[in-house]
Amino acid sequence: MIYKVYYQDSMTEMPVRENTKVLFVEAGSELEVRRHLKDRQINIEFIQLLEGPYLEYEKNSPNFKLETV
Repeated sequence: MIYKVYYQDSMTEMPVRENTKVLFVEAGSELEVRRHLKDRQINIEFIQLLEGPYLEYEKNSPNFKLETV
């Protein structure tokens, strides 16, 4: 399964929508994604499962770079 992770770079600053970044992770569950990212100093806002047409749309994006757990 492929997940889209919305995050901020700083754990100490207030989240600002304009500073939100995304990252794509292939993992078996959302919990695996969280475990994979726990050592990074990022503030995870939301993790979304991608499937169907939305996944195909994201795959065609030039910013689509997939990390595997």
